[in-house]
Amino acid sequence: MLEAVLHGIAAAYEGAVREQLRTPWRLTVLPEDSGPAAVAVAVGRADAVVLTRLDRSMPLGAKVRLVQVGGAGLDAVDLEAIPPRIAVCNAYGHEDGMAEYVILAILAWRHRFLEMTRSFAAGSWRFSGHIGDPPHGEAAGAVLGIVGLGRIGRAVARRAQALGLVVIGWNRSLVPDPPVEELLPWSRLDELLPRVDFLVLTCALDETTRGLIDGRRLALLRRDAVLINVARGPMCVEADLFEALRAKRIGGAVLDVWWRYPSAGDPAPRPSAFPFHELDNVVMTPHASGWTEGLFRRRGGQIAHNLDALATGAPLINLVRAPLPG
Repeated sequence: MLEAVLHGIAAAYEGAVREQLRTPWRLTVLPEDSGPAAVAVAVGRADAVVLTRLDRSMPLGAKVRLVQVGGAGLDAVDLEAIPPRIAVCNAYGHEDGMAEYVILAILAWRHRFLEMTRSFAAGSWRFSGHIGDPPHGEAAGAVLGIVGLGRIGRAVARRAQALGLVVIGWNRSLVPDPPVEELLPWSRLDELLPRVDFLVLTCALDETTRGLIDGRRLALLRRDAVLINVARGPMCVEADLFEALRAKRIGGAVLDVWWRYPSAGDPAPRPSAFPFHELDNVVMTPHASGWTEGLFRRRGGQIAHNLDALATGAPLINLVRAPLPG
């Protein structure tokens, strides 16, 4: 029987993978805190490995034919540590939950939902027309800039258009039939920034996007603009973003991704070297926008498909790097 090792965060997909497999596989689950010896033994006998992080400390056994990344991002996977004879695939299914999160953030911000509910629970009728307070906003008519029109960006765009937002996209490559009013190329990012009410980051992190949003670009945003980051924390220069928010040079931010994450040595760190949690114009969540019930079903199905394909010789899906013979 073929064996697949599910390591770290990817171990959470075991149930969904097992339910959707059509070929016989032995699934071995290795939690994040598994010791190096246990990992080496399991990976040494595996035919496939499902994981989200990989470096040279995890030697892949001679039987491994597939490294299945348990997510879309490859920034924690050292492709050079994977022998070229091994196929590498990733997995999606997170775009629906993340798109809903972005729309939730826009609606809550425009309607001042969090501020309103806290105020009313405390006994105030502030924000109400019954006492003559000024009206709050609406999402319809706002300009949304989307940096990255991959699966997540397109899912956000379609939902935003349905709500009447004006959507402008920015992408590094051409996108066929993009669901936006306007699509700008890489060289025109600076032209996008002054035009938007909301700027959402949805593109992949690599050396061309690391630090993409720095102090200079934050200064191009309007003072009431809101940054929504569901991509990766290091796409923004940490200190520059904190200072722009602290000084209220931009309207605010909704941040779901960070610069610091839990580890075995520090299971509950502050997510940044800077006290974003002290700012009243920041909404913070713990990298949870895509962690939905639907994600498990969709992503587990994609992983199961590739394990079945490996067993039967069928084509793999979401192929990042095809195996080389030899």
